[in-house]
Amino acid sequence: MEVSPEQGSTWPDDFRCPISLEVMTDPVILPSGHTFERRSIQRWLDGGHLTCPVTNLPLPPSPPLIPNHALRRLIAAVSPVAAAAVPTAAAGGGGGERREPAAAAISSVYGLLRLARSGPEGRRQVMESGDVGVLLRHAAGGDEVAARALLHLSLDGDDARVGLVADGAVDALSAAVSSGGAAAAVAATALTSLATVDVNKCTIGAHPSAVPALVGLLRRGGGARERREAATALYELCKLPENRRRAVRAGAAPALVDLAAAGSARAAEVLGLFAKSREGRHELSRIPRVVAVLVGVAGSGNARAIEQALVVLNLICGESNQLAREAIKLGAFHLCEALVNDDNCKIAKNAVELARTLEKL
Repeated sequence: MEVSPEQGSTWPDDFRCPISLEVMTDPVILPSGHTFERRSIQRWLDGGHLTCPVTNLPLPPSPPLIPNHALRRLIAAVSPVAAAAVPTAAAGGGGGERREPAAAAISSVYGLLRLARSGPEGRRQVMESGDVGVLLRHAAGGDEVAARALLHLSLDGDDARVGLVADGAVDALSAAVSSGGAAAAVAATALTSLATVDVNKCTIGAHPSAVPALVGLLRRGGGARERREAATALYELCKLPENRRRAVRAGAAPALVDLAAAGSARAAEVLGLFAKSREGRHELSRIPRVVAVLVGVAGSGNARAIEQALVVLNLICGESNQLAREAIKLGAFHLCEALVNDDNCKIAKNAVELARTLEKL
């Protein structure tokens, strides 16, 4: 991209690399969250620098350089060269924004899904074509096909996941989850995929609608799949401690207890994460049937569910004699005696720890 001095003086500072001060053509994001021209930041790193040039904070070894697709497209969209290459609305015979007929738009969404499904090259084409915005608009309106296409795009690696979040995928997918229907479960799955990148966990969790939308789906889910996908998304997000607090405050705990009672090991795992925080333990202890559900899960669930149920029981009973007495009354101590010799060493260890807690009464 060539910019004359006169044109360059009008570019926003966000379009310029903090190192070279030139308008970026290949912007990439450092783990620090700041964006640089690829060549400039690569020279900085190759020179032996171990910190972010902007914040001066340390970087991880061999930090990934994640393409900032949103910024690159924005720069291209407002550059004179890019503007000359894009057909104007007037060419279509009228002023203002050109709009596709509804049938053509829907057809294009199906085409983008087929391309996203075709493999890495097809997904790259979609990401670089500028058509992600089409998918985001349709997904936000509850279009399952568009949500599924976004899910496939998110499977193309961490760069793609960060790029989608930068493009506004959290807005669209949260709206799809809130809308319910067929798109909700797919959108929740897509949020799970995006949240596998640590920086996205923070971004998604801080979004005002994402966690409440997932909790809403967990509560009202029209079927087992919707609730399962909501619980899985919350599990991935709640690996970040701050997101546990957000989910608890959004009212996820009672719905997860109900789901765990229905046999969901994933719900038990999320409860295990909640119990690691004081706020989470306090909220769990206020749910009337929580001890009965956890004892039931520990007695008849699968290995993952048993392991987490024992953890949660130990943590909440350790802070409440009333809950501990209730657990003993429901047979938790005898259950622990049976589990201390379990072949699963984690279950055995957790059973020993819970038994010791209950013995203190």
